[in-house]
Amino acid sequence: MKTTTTLKALALCTAMSFNLTGFAQKAPKGGLKISDELIGIFFEDISNSADAGLNADLVQNGSFEFNPSMRDGWGPGTAWTFQRPGHSAGYINFATDNPLHVNNPTYMRIHAERVGHYYDFDGWTGVGMLNNGYNGMNVKAGEKYDFSVFFRNRDKAEKPVRVVLTGKDRKVLAEKIFTVKDNSWQKYQATFDVAESCDKASLQILCLETGELDVDMVELMPQNTFKGHGLRKDLVESLQALNPKFMRFPGGCVVHGGGDGFWNTYRWKTTVGPKEQRKALKNTWGYCQSMALGYYEYFQLCEDLNMQPVPILPCGVSCQGVNGGWSMKNQAQKVVPMSEMDEWVQDALDLIEWANGDVTTKWGKVRAEAGHPKPFGLKYLGIGNEEKITPEFAERFKYMYKKIMEKHPEIVIIGTAGPGSHPGNPDYDNAWKLAEELNMPIMDEHYYEKRTYFLDNRQYDKYPRDRKTKVYVGEYSTQEKEHGNQWGDALAEALYLMNIEKNGDIVCMTSYAPLFAYRHNTNWNPDLIYFDNEKTYLTCSYYVQQLFGQSSGDYYYGDCVKFENKDEKYVGQSVIYNSKTREVFVKMANYTDKPQKATFDISRFSVKAQAKVTTLKGNLDDENNYDKHPVSPETKTVKAKKKMTVTLEPHSLVMYSFKK
Repeated sequence: MKTTTTLKALALCTAMSFNLTGFAQKAPKGGLKISDELIGIFFEDISNSADAGLNADLVQNGSFEFNPSMRDGWGPGTAWTFQRPGHSAGYINFATDNPLHVNNPTYMRIHAERVGHYYDFDGWTGVGMLNNGYNGMNVKAGEKYDFSVFFRNRDKAEKPVRVVLTGKDRKVLAEKIFTVKDNSWQKYQATFDVAESCDKASLQILCLETGELDVDMVELMPQNTFKGHGLRKDLVESLQALNPKFMRFPGGCVVHGGGDGFWNTYRWKTTVGPKEQRKALKNTWGYCQSMALGYYEYFQLCEDLNMQPVPILPCGVSCQGVNGGWSMKNQAQKVVPMSEMDEWVQDALDLIEWANGDVTTKWGKVRAEAGHPKPFGLKYLGIGNEEKITPEFAERFKYMYKKIMEKHPEIVIIGTAGPGSHPGNPDYDNAWKLAEELNMPIMDEHYYEKRTYFLDNRQYDKYPRDRKTKVYVGEYSTQEKEHGNQWGDALAEALYLMNIEKNGDIVCMTSYAPLFAYRHNTNWNPDLIYFDNEKTYLTCSYYVQQLFGQSSGDYYYGDCVKFENKDEKYVGQSVIYNSKTREVFVKMANYTDKPQKATFDISRFSVKAQAKVTTLKGNLDDENNYDKHPVSPETKTVKAKKKMTVTLEPHSLVMYSFKK
């Protein structure tokens, strides 16, 4: 029988994907063994990345759970307006008695006091409400939309209820009339065939007889979602094109409530059941999360895109952020008593069972009942996010870490380097002391810096080579300007990523942040992918991430490329070999404002005499947006030699891809 220590060591080697199977294809001499999971993605529900974004549901606040404490004027009726066409009379109000579920306590009650005949007033009558979604619902002619709602009749008389999807000037795009009899909550469903495209459609629910009607969990979901799993297709396809190896979720500051306290800390268990049983939550970024996009959907997305899931759990310590700001004072950090820490440990153990347990286990059964009997195969688990590394944090982190390792030595724990990931920062230094004490497998470092940082800083060249703890750069991006992302920023990040590949024996994972931003509610700039209700635009940094994701491999060669002008500071190169696919990727960057000659020699590799060449170039201040797209990949196939001299244009990034 293997000891716990041996099992843990074997699990770490496998889970960190330093691709032991790659040795089946012997790599040429001179290569450095590196991680083949360097490029991943980090998803946080910031800038409406979930609702209005990945979550394809067109209804906003369909569960009526918006909390008045989030912002002045917000509440259960947010995104809904009262309707009484045809001189009808009545009112609506929210109620909480005998709700659909304890986690979903609020719903809307329609009081219809007078209703004209349905065919009076050009077919418009009734008492009810209207939802515009997120700045209008974007629907397409010829596509199908699945509508669902929970109704409860409040009196004896059965009620016809008209649900209608309308376009401009109240034009009917699709409709359905339900007959509601039951005095208990019942789910009603219909499929709408949309007759005409409209980017500003609305959904109306109208009671056509007098009396009282309760309404909850209104949803309008396009059938055309990614693999039918309820996620907006074009957004997921933009992620798929990055070829990411993992996804970190659900945050970020979302994990621990952003300084508001523990009442709105993200708890995964309230996000995996039926949607009507999930608990909506105030978002750190000032809006409501419906949790329609929860842990089940995150894990399903990871499976769909062949990514490793990297969930991040809180560890009984709050963020030090206060009222939307940021504090470095210890007193801003809240902690749960050590006597209550077993609850937080159990959450982690139960998550592992939910993800990996068979259907006979308690939480494996919950996963199976949601539609996924096969285990997801969780390898990584993050504990904490950017908390100050106080003695209180260290005590709780160590407690969780040791308890999890006792039960699951196969799980690879990712720690946090605190709010400032730079040597000399007290939190950073304390985090690494904690990592060394625990022999922690991976440390998560974050930094948002000016462009010059990514051009000039090469800190991983100086990291101790014998350090057991690897580095995950979990959040980073240039912060050069308030809006957007320029080609100069992206090219600086490319040079930085080349250095990370050079240090791929120390840095095992990276993920740009933030990932998504909705045009009408952007909390943070820049982001990797911007979107509105109809389309996306992909930033300059997106294409850099895509190029590095497409050139992943498990060996780095630093002696294959030579630049003619050795004195130029801002040129870079990286040669990556993928021993599984037998592909070679030669990347070269020129940040300078003049052409640069480079010679590469890949004679040691057995590849075909042709290559695909991908080029990214532009002016340093070029910026993609909704209206123009000056920077995007140019690709061509060329005859190639194993030894070539090429000229790199100013401000360019070029990759030669060779296959066996």
